[in-house]
Amino acid sequence: MKPAVHRIGVFTSGGDAPGMNAAIRAVVRASLYYGIDCIGIRRGYHGLLNGDFTRLNFESVSDISRRGGTMLYSARSMEFIEEAGRKKALATCKLLGLDALVGIGGDGTFKGLLSLANSGISVIGIPGTIDNDIACSTYTIGYDTACNTALESIDRLRDTMKSHERCSVVEVMGHRAGHLAVSVAIACGATVVLVPEKEVDFDKDVIEPIRQARLGGRTHFMVIVAEGVPGGAYHVAEQIKNATALDTRVTVLGHVQRGGSPSARDRMVATYMGHEAVKLLAEGKTCRVVAMQGEDIVDYDITEALAMTKGLDARGQAVTRAMTGVAHSALEND
Repeated sequence: MKPAVHRIGVFTSGGDAPGMNAAIRAVVRASLYYGIDCIGIRRGYHGLLNGDFTRLNFESVSDISRRGGTMLYSARSMEFIEEAGRKKALATCKLLGLDALVGIGGDGTFKGLLSLANSGISVIGIPGTIDNDIACSTYTIGYDTACNTALESIDRLRDTMKSHERCSVVEVMGHRAGHLAVSVAIACGATVVLVPEKEVDFDKDVIEPIRQARLGGRTHFMVIVAEGVPGGAYHVAEQIKNATALDTRVTVLGHVQRGGSPSARDRMVATYMGHEAVKLLAEGKTCRVVAMQGEDIVDYDITEALAMTKGLDARGQAVTRAMTGVAHSALEND
């Protein structure tokens, strides 16, 4: 079968996520398999505007799956938001002979692809973000590694917490979404988890679980806070200290969660998604987002995908409530 496209440009955009390199590798290797040329666009839409590219082949993507970050780098481009910027990007596509683009990133990446699709370029989006906040996909590249990285750091904190009667407040990433915070809290057995999606009654949802844990014999307490929670971890810690007189310490994990060698799950999912993106283009399909539903790799129209919404996992909420030992928690549905 002759592929419907002859040259693909692949890029990563927005925040980097472990596993993006595995997705790039899959796009390149699948392109070669289907008889399609592949060009790497460095620094996302910024690179597309300015012609920052590199030819990719079988050998150039060898041994990159195990590396964190993205070999194509990433950047945010304010210029691309403007119509003049998009015209400049289209001119680059025309100059390089690109008739298709694969963008790896989040909703902002997909919105950019949609604007280019309206100008005749075939486009496919792949969800890559540690926040796992892409509505059309139950899983995004980088999420598992970020969870494991945060969990490793928290396990180390526990070692020193056990030597003191102390409350540790740990801030994890998640500016608008608490998926990472909830998963980490369940995995580490946190006393409390706070997320931006849910308002809290501080006494009932934070102080009471800590008191109940202390009455149950626990002498150290772990509070997980998503970065998007109003006031952030330091404000939460101050309130806990004032209410309980506990020695309260704050740890902000920050961008360490983005780094490190990707987990086996992130490498595998990224590879499946990268292959599917090229397969769709080879078949003549366009304006799609590759996604994961359960263990299945599926695809959605970009417009449909962007219109979807994603709440916190109901099972995760129920388990978190049960694990606190308190009947009503910060994650209870309104």
